Amino acid sequence: MKRTLVLTAAAMLLAGTFSFAKESVLIDFTQLDADTVADENGNPTENSRTVMDYSVSAGATFTSDQKSLMKTSLALPNWEVELNSSAQNVASIALSQVVAAPVKESADVPFAGKNVMGVRVLFPSWNSNANAKIVPPFEIQAYEPLADADENGVRQAQTDEQKGKYLFEDGYGLVKNVGTLKSISVTTMGMNFPHQLYVLLKDNDGVERRYLMGNLMFDGWKTLVWNNPDYVSEVRRREIRVYPIYPRGTPFVKFCGFQVTRDASDIGENYIGYFKDVKIIYDLAVLSSDRDIDDEDLWGIITKQEKDRQNGEMSRFGSKQVTRYIEKEKMATENEFSSSLEGSSDSNPQTVGSDK
Repeated sequence: MKRTLVLTAAAMLLAGTFSFAKESVLIDFTQLDADTVADENGNPTENSRTVMDYSVSAGATFTSDQKSLMKTSLALPNWEVELNSSAQNVASIALSQVVAAPVKESADVPFAGKNVMGVRVLFPSWNSNANAKIVPPFEIQAYEPLADADENGVRQAQTDEQKGKYLFEDGYGLVKNVGTLKSISVTTMGMNFPHQLYVLLKDNDGVERRYLMGNLMFDGWKTLVWNNPDYVSEVRRREIRVYPIYPRGTPFVKFCGFQVTRDASDIGENYIGYFKDVKIIYDLAVLSSDRDIDDEDLWGIITKQEKDRQNGEMSRFGSKQVTRYIEKEKMATENEFSSSLEGSSDSNPQTVGSDK
């Protein structure tokens, strides 16, 4: 089977003044419902499209039953709130969280009746610059191949239609073939908070950048937009760079999270926010072209590079998740003491501070 090879857009620009800008959904939170891997009560806990098995990084000391539980996904309750050092205290760490927030069926929005991302951040009540990052439970994988998962979250073999595609594309946090970013949009519900909102993105070079979307001082749903101030629309004024056609990996961007910043002069304590999606408008990095020789079939350079990167991503992802699994297993599960007075006339334990 012939594989699609690439020709740089920069080289094609020399032939004429065409527009290659494209719009894509980077991440759509309405797609991240938990729908697989049931808990002991039969309730789904993970998102089937994005479920990941990190038992491959676990040691031999774990049993097969323990390894079968080592799964996580981008299901909304799995997302985390990371507070900066000046915003951290016991209460803020415990109460800051992400949930699946259902939109009313009667709401006048296209996603009525679906779940969006709901965020609660407990900022300090005293005057202090503070910020919080809302991040996925693991770094979105750029080279994980697309494949279906069964009801237990076990990834199946790729079908012919899925070959050459990636798991986190199509609104799950990854967009391939991204050149220059022209615009970024976030659909969010404002609650009249004066805080600033940033979008965090990472490119194929591993460089993370943040983009200021504006403040949240409004009520109701709104689309916040960042426009690239350095974007050059006129092709003849662009700096043209021509790169070798093969073997270049396809550039991409992936979603790293949001950042909400609170100024010391603004009101503190609880911040509540809701997010529907993040979209980008961008130039294509490369154009598809069918050539006389199948370079990739002959040399296999890109396939090997992407496999090596995939293995590296999985190793880093798995190590972190296994450490968390071990810590979870060590946590106390008892909520109260067992009584030492069972059968006696006074079998109700009292705690310090009790009114009894």
